[in-house]
Amino acid sequence: MRMIREHFERDMDKLKKKVLMMGSLVEEAISFSIKALLTRNNELADRVINMDDQIDELQREIEEDAITLIAIQQPMAVDLRFIISAIKIIPELERMADNAVDIAKTVKKIEEPEFIKPLIDIPRMTEKVRNMVRKSIEAYIDIDDVKAGELEKDDDEVDAFHKQIFRELIALMIENPSTISQANYLIFISSYLERIGDRSTNIGEITIYLKTGKYPNLND
Repeated sequence: MRMIREHFERDMDKLKKKVLMMGSLVEEAISFSIKALLTRNNELADRVINMDDQIDELQREIEEDAITLIAIQQPMAVDLRFIISAIKIIPELERMADNAVDIAKTVKKIEEPEFIKPLIDIPRMTEKVRNMVRKSIEAYIDIDDVKAGELEKDDDEVDAFHKQIFRELIALMIENPSTISQANYLIFISSYLERIGDRSTNIGEITIYLKTGKYPNLND
């Protein structure tokens, strides 16, 4: 019986490490996509696009590991809920990676050699979003409902960044129609970052449910 439990704990540890790895890759993809924007580096944008296959493959591995754990080990109570939560969380991470790819593809469409305005809020928004991704995964791994709950305030800050960026770019387009093309692309990029923030709160909600049995709404 002890050997069975030790084997189960090793498999659970392996599952957690893969979820952490997937979260780290998503963070990296987000970072690279915005760095590609700031440096106007299409090769780096292509790297983000190519990372998507690696993240998709890791998602499939985690799903298979989780299903195997349930089928063979027949975990009970909190262990079972943790594994089922992993199956719910990894599609959120996969969609975040898709959003990073969307940013990278948008970067490649910007043709103008200069930005229509200094990019200040997008890098700040990106850092907040990256922290949200990390916090959401750490909260899940530790089953920390308090840390997960903090994502609601973080998401409000991301939403505020998006609204500010949107307002400034709309004003620029009205003032100077020649900025419309690039301004639209920058609004798209801000929107993709905002969606990643939303997906982080989804993970937070899953974690709170895992800990408390109650499903909150962290993204009003």
